[in-house]
Amino acid sequence: MKLIAQVKLLPTEQQADTLRHTMELANELCNYLSGHAWDRKAFRQYDLHKLAYRDARDEFPELSSQIVVRCIARVADAYKLDRKAKRKFRPLSAITYDDRILSWYTDKQAVSIWTTAGRAKIQFACGDRQRELLHCRQGQSDLILCKGTWYLHAVCNVEEAGPCDASGFLGIDLGIVNLATDSDGEIYPGDVIEEKRRTYSHRRHNLQRKGTKSAKRKLRDLSGKQASFQKTENHRISKCIVTKAKDTNRAIAVENLTGIRQRITVRKRQRARHANWSFYQLKQFLSYKARLAGIPIVEVDPRHTSQACSVCGCVNRSNRRTQASFSCTSCGFSASADVNAAVNIAARAASTSQTVPVTKVSAP
Repeated sequence: MKLIAQVKLLPTEQQADTLRHTMELANELCNYLSGHAWDRKAFRQYDLHKLAYRDARDEFPELSSQIVVRCIARVADAYKLDRKAKRKFRPLSAITYDDRILSWYTDKQAVSIWTTAGRAKIQFACGDRQRELLHCRQGQSDLILCKGTWYLHAVCNVEEAGPCDASGFLGIDLGIVNLATDSDGEIYPGDVIEEKRRTYSHRRHNLQRKGTKSAKRKLRDLSGKQASFQKTENHRISKCIVTKAKDTNRAIAVENLTGIRQRITVRKRQRARHANWSFYQLKQFLSYKARLAGIPIVEVDPRHTSQACSVCGCVNRSNRRTQASFSCTSCGFSASADVNAAVNIAARAASTSQTVPVTKVSAP
């Protein structure tokens, strides 16, 4: 499985200026190549290389041949999605390096990277997890400038654990009030996420209304913080769920919520919270962590999981009296609505897996 190791580069001021110049020149070359591809309708990498390589080398003598090759591949990849519009590249968008122009020295925590001023040896900083991933590094790396900080994103090919022989299912109900609830009754509430969303929304509103230079500077500082906090929470929740499934030798069952935003409607005052629901990201984190641990994941049909009684099977909209409580109109069973739904998900996965092979959700 391919994962991304992110390391923070620690260049000197002179090295940072050189990296910036290299990035701007490489993106200028990408725009030049994109114009050739668009005018001549040569979108495949082989065709574009044959058409524009020599002209690109003459037009951009500061760039090495391998940088030109990488830029050609990048432009060809940009046109793979569709060819309806001419692709344009921002001056400081990420550029790609391969092993010919980037060497890693993980023991010294340094890289030797090609720039327009020659090779530059730059130290990097990373955590233990990222350092461990770098031992599996394979293929290309992306040089990224984000808010004045330089990063390298390296592709790592990590070996997956063999699938375990699961003896049951841990059902997971995904929601907005409670981000996740498992069939054992453990709840992962979303109160902290909602509080952060409201706080950042209120601060953005006030700063945008202020409109001063300092307010705009503060808005730039706030950019991405809410998304980063939610991402961390989703990592934490998915790690807890996968650890529990592994310790109890169970597979994980989740709902297939594809298209749910188009299927349901909410009140006006709930729209912002609903739009902020990051269930897809949580499921993706669950997926790749489960694959690393050898835990199978199966997706089930979510219909009526919240309205069906997990004891007698009665399906009735009146069973879900409030968002939090479930009370069966047939047998009188009462429980937390989310826990009841998680139990139904686990039971549905168990009944489906008898005839349908357990599948794995694709990893990001």
